Amino acid sequence: MRTFPSLHPVINPQHPGLAVRVADQGFATYIWGSDFSFDVKAYAQAQLDTAVAQWPLQAVTSYRKCYGIDPEEFASFRDAPDSAIFMAFLDDQPVGHLVISTNWNGFAHVDELAVHAPARRHGVAKALLGVAQFWSQKKGLPGVMLETQNNNLGACRLYEQCGYVLGGIDHLRYRGIDPHTQEVALFWYRLFS
Repeated sequence: MRTFPSLHPVINPQHPGLAVRVADQGFATYIWGSDFSFDVKAYAQAQLDTAVAQWPLQAVTSYRKCYGIDPEEFASFRDAPDSAIFMAFLDDQPVGHLVISTNWNGFAHVDELAVHAPARRHGVAKALLGVAQFWSQKKGLPGVMLETQNNNLGACRLYEQCGYVLGGIDHLRYRGIDPHTQEVALFWYRLFS
């Protein structure tokens, strides 16, 4: 396991039982035992330079969305110099994770950010994004980028609250999976000054 000697566990004062650490050998077990799904009730028509709350919404019949997460997909990220995996713990129970790497364009790239459904609304995702920012700044990178979709409005609101700006909208990214999908890729950036 790779360590960051100057990266101490991040503790959230609003949630004192919350800490973020470099992923340990329990990462795969945590992934297989967690629920990363979320409810979709609408698709947003994302717009650049417009607050998420002002995006027009197209209501849909509510459904549960879950992206399959395979811990082996990121096995090579653990010991590589330009990537890392962090886990969030709430009262010593693993409840979230962040996979981050240095992208080809020089930005840090959040390859994956997920929080176990029962642990949401406890500051877990914000704490993980804080670690992403720390990791990126420590490496001297100009900012952090990540992707979400127009059906994950909770994530969009979170990124906006954390200082990210919408930098790109891709209407075709998921058409290879489903030619009729309404899912749109949204690319968010947190730029450092």
